[in-house]
Amino acid sequence: MKDSDSVRRILLKGIFWRILIIEGILLVWSLYFRILTDHHAAPIDLFWYAVRITLLTAVVIGFITITFQRFLNRKIIKPLESISEANRQLQNQDSNAINLDIPDDTPREIREIVTTRTDLLSTILKVSNERLRLNNFIREMFGRYLSEKIVDNILESPEGHKISGHRKTVTILLSDIRGFTSLSESLDPVKMVQVLSRYLEEMTKIILKYDGIIDEIVGDSVLAVFGVPEKRDTDAERAVACALSMQNALVSLNRQFAKEGYPPFKMGIGINTGKVIVGNIGSEMRMKYGVVGTAVNIASRIESNAVGGQVIIGESTYHLVKRLVTCDAPQSFMMKGIKTPLVIYSVRTIGHPYHLRLSPPPDLKRGIPIKLAFTCWKVEDKKIAGDPVVGETMRLDSSVITAVLPESQSPLTDLKIAFDFCVEAHCFEDIYAKVVSGKEDTHNGIHHLQITSIHPKDKGVLDRWIREASGY
Repeated sequence: MKDSDSVRRILLKGIFWRILIIEGILLVWSLYFRILTDHHAAPIDLFWYAVRITLLTAVVIGFITITFQRFLNRKIIKPLESISEANRQLQNQDSNAINLDIPDDTPREIREIVTTRTDLLSTILKVSNERLRLNNFIREMFGRYLSEKIVDNILESPEGHKISGHRKTVTILLSDIRGFTSLSESLDPVKMVQVLSRYLEEMTKIILKYDGIIDEIVGDSVLAVFGVPEKRDTDAERAVACALSMQNALVSLNRQFAKEGYPPFKMGIGINTGKVIVGNIGSEMRMKYGVVGTAVNIASRIESNAVGGQVIIGESTYHLVKRLVTCDAPQSFMMKGIKTPLVIYSVRTIGHPYHLRLSPPPDLKRGIPIKLAFTCWKVEDKKIAGDPVVGETMRLDSSVITAVLPESQSPLTDLKIAFDFCVEAHCFEDIYAKVVSGKEDTHNGIHHLQITSIHPKDKGVLDRWIREASGY
């Protein structure tokens, strides 16, 4: 495309040719009039007459051109060129070019253009700064929980703020601190919030590192999703690697807590892959970017069967990562609303390119021989189910109780345990545990119970008994 001429060139060229045409017309008319009125004029006289008229015309054209050029240059061309130059500076993001000074005798229309331009640019700059601050605020706030891709998708899409959803296959990670209620009751509320914030900050960093998004944080529970806004072939394996990293990071974090006098956290993690509805969910007054669906409910049930330090994955996730992971033998349980049992796997390691390994599980055959009578009840959906059963401990470890029960309890069964005695003015509160022993043990009445929730004071008493019984 050919570049347009400048206003200076257009104005001066237009004036010059129009004056030249007018003067040419006057020259021809003068010669014609001389010929008509002076019949005695010789050709040589007409020639010199034409030369004089031509010279006079040239002087007039030169004078008019020069005076018009200076006049137009000062009144119109210079102000317009100043506006054009200022606009070019704005393209180079020079904010100083917003305000423009022009001579006071500039024509009113041009001064109005400058004034309107300044007002419009000031308004645009103000709106842009406010939008930039808002975008930065949204990125800062949502960036703590969502990946940059999702934040960009919400901010850049004209429909990003509207309530909508679509069905996708994603991998869901759900983590929860075991016995958090007892922990929160044993600590000062301010300190509890500070410790919990440190824990959540560490877990959030890891989730975002593996390109997951945090759909929700409820107290000590974290729901993360892998596979939004864009599905990737590595969603499931990144979720598993993220879970192992979270468990390993908690080990380091617990060392810091121990030095500061805080009780350790124990976290269970469940992972499931399935179809969910993804999108902005809620109302016009309040909404969130999240996921809903049966796959989320299954992930919750899988997580509820994980004891502290475990990463449990569902069968759908296992089929996607089995070439990379090593797991314990599969276990199964029934879930309301589903006719077939859910099969789960406890992950120990994941290979290339992650190369992560969990700390070794507690040795169920270890522990100090200590016999304590207790009463226990089954717990189903957080409610007591069935009649109480009387049992007795055989061995005690810091996190595992080996006990004899008269009735065989299936693996993954949740139990509420009560020691019906007080020692040294200390009465035990309820202890919650999960059956983690194999079927061959439970059929003989021997059960290995992984403690999932115990009051810190109760744990302190049991740990003291274990130390004393072991001779330390």
